[in-house]
Amino acid sequence: MIEKEATYYKNLDDDKAQCFLCPHNCIIKNGKSGICRVRTNNEGRLIADTFGQVSSMAFDPIEKKPLYHFFPGSEIFSVGSVGCNLHCSFCQNCEISQTSVADFPYLKQASFESIVQQAQKRSGNIGIAFTYNEPTVWFEFMLDIAKQAKLTGLKTAMISNGFINLEPLQQLLPYIDAFNIDLKGFTEKFYENYTSSHLEPVKETLNLIAKSGKHLEITNLLIPILNDNLSDFSDMLDWIRDELGRDVPLHLSRYFPRHKLTIDATSPELMLEYYEYACGKLNFVYLGNLHGRQGSDTYCPGCKNTIITRSGYRTEISGLENNGQCCFCGKQVLPEKNMKL
Repeated sequence: MIEKEATYYKNLDDDKAQCFLCPHNCIIKNGKSGICRVRTNNEGRLIADTFGQVSSMAFDPIEKKPLYHFFPGSEIFSVGSVGCNLHCSFCQNCEISQTSVADFPYLKQASFESIVQQAQKRSGNIGIAFTYNEPTVWFEFMLDIAKQAKLTGLKTAMISNGFINLEPLQQLLPYIDAFNIDLKGFTEKFYENYTSSHLEPVKETLNLIAKSGKHLEITNLLIPILNDNLSDFSDMLDWIRDELGRDVPLHLSRYFPRHKLTIDATSPELMLEYYEYACGKLNFVYLGNLHGRQGSDTYCPGCKNTIITRSGYRTEISGLENNGQCCFCGKQVLPEKNMKL
């Protein structure tokens, strides 16, 4: 196991260390870890425990991330580790997110070069996605992989909760091509009570990504009782439209009971109701974790014709030119750079 010193921290008195990777800004005693469980103080040195430690690697459809407007129909190499800087009571992948290196027995050691080489070998693979657990807490290793990937022409994507300080995010931006950020709710109370974090830093992350020109999509896990207040949901849609743009894709994902939360799964009826409501404010809204075709296809916001059809993870680009323009009305729907390598 490689002992990798973390970035974005400073030494304090009594062998304490303060981490500045995310807005928790944890002050960590000697021998202890931060909220993420994977950045540990070793006599005043902050160690990135997960450097080179991989929990899972797989080639996935890009739509599984979910990214629907970034090289639709393509494949991407997904990699992840363990740990997360949020403690969501409803965590949908708690086995790897809500654990540490010591408590997860299935980690495998890998170098960033070997991961990039594996991604390169697969014919038709467009790049590497940092996913499964929260990639922010894998910062040093993710950055090494992303830098190497860019040198080889591979694309990179980060699937994240968006709870990261702006300085490390700015360091990442030149090396990440696409983001899907999980906007878990739209009130500070929700974030404090159910994620042990805060809303405003996530909004700052979304704003910075949008202004950077990088590809951005958003996922919202719709949870009955907790974040399904229509007024709050409407405020979230208005904010996305006004601050980020109505063309930013929004994925409404169905909640199922997991981790500490036992509330019944979100009903299909509620999912469809909120999908239709969101379609009145944003150009591209999708449904996830829900059986059936509704909420899967992409429609041209100009002429309303279907331009991409999806069934499961099978994708057919039926109404788009290679440059991202609608075949029916000529409207530029997807950036040309997101259509072909």
